[in-house]
Amino acid sequence: MFATSCSSDDNEGETIVPIQGKYNLSKQGVIVDGQEQLVDAPANQAGCPGDYLDLRLSNTAVIGDYQGSNCALTETTGTYVRSHNDLTLTIGNVSSTSDIMNLTNKELKLKDKTTGVITVYTR
Repeated sequence: MFATSCSSDDNEGETIVPIQGKYNLSKQGVIVDGQEQLVDAPANQAGCPGDYLDLRLSNTAVIGDYQGSNCALTETTGTYVRSHNDLTLTIGNVSSTSDIMNLTNKELKLKDKTTGVITVYTR
């Protein structure tokens, strides 16, 4: 099976992989002079489990955020919509759309269309 694309930002991974699943926040960064500059996600609190994004079959998105000395978990629920290689998350009244840079059985890499920030999640 072959696929063609017109944009260098199109998914470089397997496009047949379903997007549903629980992803652990891994890295964040930006592109500088054409090169990705990724670091361990600063949102993950040291000593706590990593924050996560859970995309469910019902188009429900759950963001898990561990904070504080007791690693208290706060879950925020919203919705998501996937359209080709775009993923739009809506939490409360705030929506953000990202380009799906990579989607495989092990990784979801997103690039925010407004800020250019790259976020890497792993399964």
